[in-house]
Amino acid sequence: MNEMESVESKKVLRVGIYLRLSNEDRDKANKEDDSESIKNQRNMLIDYVNKHPEFALIDEYCDEDLSGAGTYRPEFERLIRDCENRKLDIVLCKSQSRFSRDMEIVEKYINNKFKEWNIRFIGLSDNADTEILGNKKSRQINGLVNEWYLEDVSNNIRSAFNSKMKQGEFISPFASFGYEIDPNDNNKLIVDPVASEIVKNIYNLYLTGLGFTGIAKYLNSKEIPCPSLYKYRKGIKLNVISNRPREEIKWTTNAIKTILTNEVYLGHLIQGKRTTVSYKNHKIRNKDKSEWIRIENTHEAIIDEETFSKVQIAMKERTKPMSTTGAVHIFSGKVFCLECEHYMRKKNTKKHEYLVCSNNRDGYDDCENKASIRYDELANLVLDAINKKIQKFYDEEELENLDSKKVDSRFKKKIKALEKQKTDIQNRISKTRNYLQNLYEDKVNGVVTSEQFKDLMANYNKDEDTFNDQIKSITNEIAYYKMKEESSKNNKEIFNKYQKLEELNRVIVDEFIDKIYIGKLNEETKSRDIQIKWNFE
Repeated sequence: MNEMESVESKKVLRVGIYLRLSNEDRDKANKEDDSESIKNQRNMLIDYVNKHPEFALIDEYCDEDLSGAGTYRPEFERLIRDCENRKLDIVLCKSQSRFSRDMEIVEKYINNKFKEWNIRFIGLSDNADTEILGNKKSRQINGLVNEWYLEDVSNNIRSAFNSKMKQGEFISPFASFGYEIDPNDNNKLIVDPVASEIVKNIYNLYLTGLGFTGIAKYLNSKEIPCPSLYKYRKGIKLNVISNRPREEIKWTTNAIKTILTNEVYLGHLIQGKRTTVSYKNHKIRNKDKSEWIRIENTHEAIIDEETFSKVQIAMKERTKPMSTTGAVHIFSGKVFCLECEHYMRKKNTKKHEYLVCSNNRDGYDDCENKASIRYDELANLVLDAINKKIQKFYDEEELENLDSKKVDSRFKKKIKALEKQKTDIQNRISKTRNYLQNLYEDKVNGVVTSEQFKDLMANYNKDEDTFNDQIKSITNEIAYYKMKEESSKNNKEIFNKYQKLEELNRVIVDEFIDKIYIGKLNEETKSRDIQIKWNFE
């Protein structure tokens, strides 16, 4: 019996110590050194092992600069694998919170898997020990406290970020292509002199008729580095997921579209577009546009309002670019059938290019406008019509009348009406909120019951959601008409810029023409009605 007890007393218990740097106690001298916190943890744990002759330190697992929430931690994962493979008998930590602050992780491993794998867990500072009967409840209470702490920290961080965004401070670790973070102020953007010229070139290329694909091909052919490669060469570390080597990453259509639609180039910051599901679930969730935080004029603009507006309008009107060149043909999105109002699609033969009503394709024969029109003939007709307009309106007085007439009649009245409608809805929301405040006071004073208050609150929330949807729709409509208005203000400049045209291009067509309508061919006269809707009428 004594001999058996002697054998048992000599059994060695294999110990793995787990160390983690907490967010609140980082105090490293430099990034290469262990933090003082890690050193203190290590000294405490090794001293505890040395005081127990039956313990043998097998391995050390250290995660530094990583959260104690349920996120991926490399050394933590290695520890769990070693426990599962029965390489350890004891997991030793400074406290249960160093192992994890996530209650789900604590329950999964400390209270379940470790028991299954015959692993003992010890947390020194909070007396967590799975070998002590009755210790489980205190461990679970500690787990809940740690979880509440995580939630509070997460909420505080979100509030701090929201406050910064509302003050017009830039909070992302990486600047949009064309800008860089001010070395003297991490919350401010400054223009990158090299990348900003590429951004300007992209806008100019789009206005000349190239589509997203065409611009990407052009930039790649000139070996101009894409945003991620450009930043990599500048020494900025990005987490880029790609099957290609970093130096082989090229411009894509998505990158071009992102640049052409990003209001950051106007000098505005739009932040808070996305968020995570919760402090435990880091899956990205896109927020509704009404929740975005938009602050204007926070930094120097790269693109002027006029150019940006022209690009946005062109995007709404354009069709798919030609696959051969990546360019959008000069009449793309402009030509429609006068008979059925379907768009006229482009088709090619060996000799010529044609436009034909899209309502007569794929076996359908739904439109009377069956005859095609030659592309070059239409171009000549439109060029002649534009030159006639220039001759007619190339007069100071006529231009002044044309400009004021167009802006006032087509856009200003529409914008004013929409803004009044928006103000009316906002006033209704304000009145409803005042009513709600009075209602709450009535509930506190016992004038209305809790049930009545809940019912009225539900109705209020439903009404406010409807109002907010209406405001969002009206805001988008106002933005569109303002873009149109901004474009229309340049008519005088357009007519002064072009005195006589020799050839058409996409920029000229966009500046002069809204739509072109092609009528059916008269078989007797071999003529057809062609109507041009100008931007300035």
